[in-house]
Amino acid sequence: MDETWAPDACTLPTAERPLRVAEFDQLFATYLRRANRVDDQTLELTLDPAAYAAAADLIARESACCSFFTFTLNLRVTVPPAHTAVLDGLTARL
Repeated sequence: MDETWAPDACTLPTAERPLRVAEFDQLFATYLRRANRVDDQTLELTLDPAAYAAAADLIARESACCSFFTFTLNLRVTVPPAHTAVLDGLTARL
């Protein structure tokens, strides 16, 4: 599992990053219905409605350690221009 796309701005302890990536992988594998890379800075995800509670919890925890993310519950993910590689890494997980 490659987490090299996680930027230095991420405050999640390095040892916990594989666990967080696994949480995203599980969410996507179980509930992802559609993914659309809108532009370099935006990834729009459509999840099964059954995922909303788990997704809300995960994005709250992710936002706490990676303040550059902007999530909405419909999971349209945006990043500033300096962090498009992070979105590339997240997109690759789909």
